[in-house]
Amino acid sequence: MPSDHHQSSLAGFAAPHPTDRLFFAVMPPPSVATRLAALAQELRGRLALHGRPRPTAHLHVTLHHLGDFAGLPQQRVEAARAAAAAVAMAAFQARFDRVGSFAGRSGKHPFVLLGADDAAGLRGLHSALGERLAAAGLGRRERAFVPHVTLLYDARTVPTQPVEPLEWTAGEFLLIHSLLGRTEYRVLGRWPLA
Repeated sequence: MPSDHHQSSLAGFAAPHPTDRLFFAVMPPPSVATRLAALAQELRGRLALHGRPRPTAHLHVTLHHLGDFAGLPQQRVEAARAAAAAVAMAAFQARFDRVGSFAGRSGKHPFVLLGADDAAGLRGLHSALGERLAAAGLGRRERAFVPHVTLLYDARTVPTQPVEPLEWTAGEFLLIHSLLGRTEYRVLGRWPLA
């Protein structure tokens, strides 16, 4: 006997599609972000890349990714803010001197500006914040921290090569809410580096 009843996958218990991402980051000041965007355009042409450069206002160094969610998890936001407020660190120079590609997904390899070998400030901030996040129950298993700024995504991969060093004084770090698929960042908190 034919039936017009269709069973949905997992009987309606499929996980909701993520719409929101939370992460901590260091962002360059606007003048440096503009220089980074110009570098991305110049290298895109010189290296025959086809990916669209990241929006200037989105250029950043991710310190810790807190997850992707369907809706903004307010308790997690509050716990992350409390953890960040417990970090005490001096401002430092964030210096970058190489570009190259990460493996990424097929056809979408991150082309990045890489931190100098002595990126002690970024590594120290990553570590200090990571300890506070772990103490708050927000620790996540992560790959080794490689300080970088993603400039664009491309089907091609580019071997690591030097570029003229670019640096800025990192005087704060931020908690960012990214609205997935909408190219929109919202700053949920800022913490100064004394």
